[in-house]
Formats: sequence, C-alpha cells, structure tokens
Amino acid sequence: MPKRVAIGTVTSDKMQKTRRVEIPRLVRHPKYGKYVRRRTICYVHDENGTSALGDKVEIVEAPPRSKMKRWELVRVVTKSRASDVAALTGGGEGEVDSVPTQE
Repeated sequence: MPKRVAIGTVTSDKMQKTRRVEIPRLVRHPKYGKYVRRRTICYVHDENGTSALGDKVEIVEAPPRSKMKRWELVRVVTKSRASDVAALTGGGEGEVDSVPTQE
C-alpha cells in the first residue's frame, strides 16, 4: 500500500520536533450541494526543526511515533513571509524609542 502524501500549512511550531499541520479541503454538502470548507489536522515529525509557523510543507504518512504523530516532514514547499520580515527587522527586540523632553 503506497504512502499518502499531502501539502498543508504549519499552524503550530511550539513543540520540539513536532509541527501541527492543517490541510484545507472543500467538501460538497450532501443535501444542499454547497461546497463547505473543512480541514484535516495532522501532527508531523520534524527532526531538524526546518519548518516554522505559516510555512507550506509536504508531509508523508509514516508509522506511529506517538499517540497522535503519524506523519513525517518531507520538505518545506514555501517559507512564510511573516517569519522572513521578523528576521530582517531583528524581531523588534531591544529597541527603545527616546522621547524628547521639553525644558
């Protein structure tokens, strides 16, 4: 049986070596016929920590690593622009604006 491959967006990178990936899909409503947005949540093993919040990643089905983790990271398809901007600006840490005083 071949392994399933999916592409989704990283929605959480707070855990060590684990990422929460959301895979969006459209499902047709059985009665009304309208297309409804649904999502699938997968917990993915990321050994090197290469992915970050907002990245679009490719994942593949794998043997269970824990209670919820059954996917492995293959590659990062596109990096998130939000993390790139934070890296360029320095994240805004340590910057204090001086306010001129009137004397």
